[in-house]
Amino acid sequence: MQNANLRTAKIAPLSPNIQRDLDESSNELDVIRLGITLWRGRWIVLLAALAAVAASLLYIIYVATPIYTSSTVVSLQSRNEQIVDFENVLSGLAGDQASINTEVEVLKSRGLIEKLVVELGLEQDPEFNIYLEDEPFWSPAAILRTITGAAAEPPPTAQRVRDKTMEQLLEALSISNVRQSYVFQITVRTTDPDKSALIANSLANLYIQDQIGVKFEATEQATIWLTERVDQLEVSLERAENAVKEFNTLTDLVSPEALEALNRQLKEFRDRLAGLSAAEAGMSKRVTELEAAGSTEDRARMVAVADDAALAQMLSRLDPDAEAQTAAFDNRYEQIVQRARIELERNRAQSRTLTESIGHLERQVQAQSVDLLRLEQLEREAEASRQIYLYFLTRLKETAVQQGIQQPDSRLLSRAVVPEFPSAPRKALVLVIFAVLGAMLGAAIVILRELRSQAFRTPQQMESETGVAVLGQIPRAPSSRRRKILDYIRTKPTSAMVEAVRNMRTSILLSSVDKQPKVIMLTSSVPGEGKTTLSLSLAQNLASMGKKVLIIEGDIRRRTFGEFFDLKDKLGLVSAVVEDLPLDEVIYHEDQLGVDILIGEKTQTNAADFFSSDRFARFLDNLRKSYDYIIVDTPPVLVVPDARVIGQLADVVIYVVLWDSTTRTQVKQGIGSFGVVNVPVTGLVLSQIDPKGMRSYGYGASYSQYGKGYYDG
Repeated sequence: MQNANLRTAKIAPLSPNIQRDLDESSNELDVIRLGITLWRGRWIVLLAALAAVAASLLYIIYVATPIYTSSTVVSLQSRNEQIVDFENVLSGLAGDQASINTEVEVLKSRGLIEKLVVELGLEQDPEFNIYLEDEPFWSPAAILRTITGAAAEPPPTAQRVRDKTMEQLLEALSISNVRQSYVFQITVRTTDPDKSALIANSLANLYIQDQIGVKFEATEQATIWLTERVDQLEVSLERAENAVKEFNTLTDLVSPEALEALNRQLKEFRDRLAGLSAAEAGMSKRVTELEAAGSTEDRARMVAVADDAALAQMLSRLDPDAEAQTAAFDNRYEQIVQRARIELERNRAQSRTLTESIGHLERQVQAQSVDLLRLEQLEREAEASRQIYLYFLTRLKETAVQQGIQQPDSRLLSRAVVPEFPSAPRKALVLVIFAVLGAMLGAAIVILRELRSQAFRTPQQMESETGVAVLGQIPRAPSSRRRKILDYIRTKPTSAMVEAVRNMRTSILLSSVDKQPKVIMLTSSVPGEGKTTLSLSLAQNLASMGKKVLIIEGDIRRRTFGEFFDLKDKLGLVSAVVEDLPLDEVIYHEDQLGVDILIGEKTQTNAADFFSSDRFARFLDNLRKSYDYIIVDTPPVLVVPDARVIGQLADVVIYVVLWDSTTRTQVKQGIGSFGVVNVPVTGLVLSQIDPKGMRSYGYGASYSQYGKGYYDG
């Protein structure tokens, strides 16, 4: 009986490019819808933000403890001005990053913090000595002792109290180095403004005094060590000088100049010995040659070797036959040989004498050199001892003088002042943070509520979820009173609600092209979805076409028609079917709507059995002959089975869904229950739509832009 095309039509698959464009549009739409969702829940977000601000005010006023911050500034001096031009025992800091980091750690050192605790008596301050406060009974330790019956912890030792006090003080301190400078900022945060300034200034003063103390202690220790060392060096110097004197006394020393003269003399002797040795060789050769000549003829040939003028003259006059001349020549030759032998022997004697003299000089030079080296070594040792002794003696005097003129490596640039206002909690910041957190919480609630919502808001959602066509979208009536709704329908024929019903009527009448529907049944998932109001509106709309219309109150359990019409104690559907009364006795005409009404009646018979009877089916067939359209207002399908029974006799089944209320599960279950009994649902109607709500959800175009200027009232 229904148009199957409305329920079985399939959508052709989209091309990849179109699908990609749709996905991108969907992503953009999701962002827009998120914004719309947050705007729709703006009052929740605003209330959450206001509640958070109120909570932050309560926290600031009654819970938060005001914290006062005070800071002092200390400058590190990389160069110290010296009163006297002495080298310090401890030089000034280099000023590099490592030195700066070291000084920051010195400021936070437990030794310096302990001095501060002792000086200010912070062990008696409950803010730093937590043991001075009574443990609250709701603390975990107290609760555990109460449950287990354990004894209370013994009182802490004095060292434990001091350590804990130092830990609390370190938490209240912060020390930082100003970038690219030698400046340190000491910041203290406590609950007392005077205390914050006092601690900051005291720590800065202790730090500067500690630098002076370290230098003084180092100078004092250096003085003690230098004194002991000078005494030792003085003894060593005396010992070295005595050794020099003793060596000079026991040793026959010459001066370096005399030793140099001996060396020159030794060189001359060696040169002379070398000359004698060369002459001796020539003389020995000459003697050997002269002695080798035995005959007169041989000796005559040796005249040149003999190198004697007389012998050469005798040779020029020599007559080999004259014995006297030959004898004189030989005699002269022998004299020359003898004289050569004497000269050779004399030369050898001189060489031996020079050799002995050279040996004596060498021994003398060697002995003198060793003694001189030993003397020089002793003198050098004595001089070195003297220099070391004088250096250490000078440093001792300088160090002793420096003990009273030490300067710190830092100076106080700015003293901490007592703050007038607390630095924490920062009220404006706390309010802003709480407001933002509250707004975020409200937004989360709105988004969570949106995600948890299972209601339908658009016809597209219903069609995609159920597969059933949507035949109408009915806006909410301007009044909640049912009798006034009927007056509104009658007096405002061009209003948005009536026009929407008219569009729904057109869709219903065109839902089947094979057969004009006569029996139109309306149902819903649960009560309160506007099904009865929509049934009456549809009946009035059909009657305005000049058609004869009957509306039957199919919900004989609740019988809500009495809220619209004054029909008390009137007979109705049950009497007409069971008692077979004439129609004119049970059907009442409503002049304002122009429709006939058949109300329900209370019966002892089960309603489902009543509508399943053959008598009801025959009764409905008889009504078809008398009316153009019969509208049956049935009870919710998820509550009772009446609608599924009546639906088997209807031409059109209209399923009413309350906008933004009925869950998707309910709608699907209701439609599925009709499918079980083979009763197809012709179409869905989205009822009681709030146009403003639709716009807040981003779906208001159908009710604001498109219909603007056409609707009246």
